Amino acid sequence: MNAQDLRDKTPDQLRDQLTVLKKEAFNLRFQQATGQLENTARMRVVRRDVARVQTVLNQKAAEAAAK
Repeated sequence: MNAQDLRDKTPDQLRDQLTVLKKEAFNLRFQQATGQLENTARMRVVRRDVARVQTVLNQKAAEAAAK
């Protein structure tokens, strides 16, 4: 996921994306706990994508507050 692609999205789209990513992170944690997780690197990617989305949301909120 590219940060520039995220900046082009609306805050509602970003919140939807954040929800999807958090659900995926939950499912990955569940799979890891039960020993079913095969691609452990996916957890790192999802966690970083969540951080990117949250960062862009915070930037957009700061821009809106500054106006």
